[in-house]
Amino acid sequence: MATPSIAANAYASLAKLTDPSAMGKGVGDVSGGPSFGALVKDAINSLSKTTHNSDVQTTAAVGGKANMIDVVTAVAESEVAIDTLVSVRDKVISAYEEIMKMPI
Repeated sequence: MATPSIAANAYASLAKLTDPSAMGKGVGDVSGGPSFGALVKDAINSLSKTTHNSDVQTTAAVGGKANMIDVVTAVAESEVAIDTLVSVRDKVISAYEEIMKMPI
């Protein structure tokens, strides 16, 4: 069963993006860390696994084969993962809009 560590891993991935030691490096100075695209892909895959687990637990509960505590936990973890991904999406959109407002 999945745990709240999924959200912790998502926040850790975001912390890598905002690492102040990497701020002074240019675009070509990648130090072997994951790219933004790879982090987003991992977050989406994690979200997919979490929501699938929630669906499996819910289906099992309907059939009377699952404990309700497991179902509620799986649904709550899915909600946390979705909220995290939506927050990241909102920040990316906000950053894009700020860049587009900059004078040339």
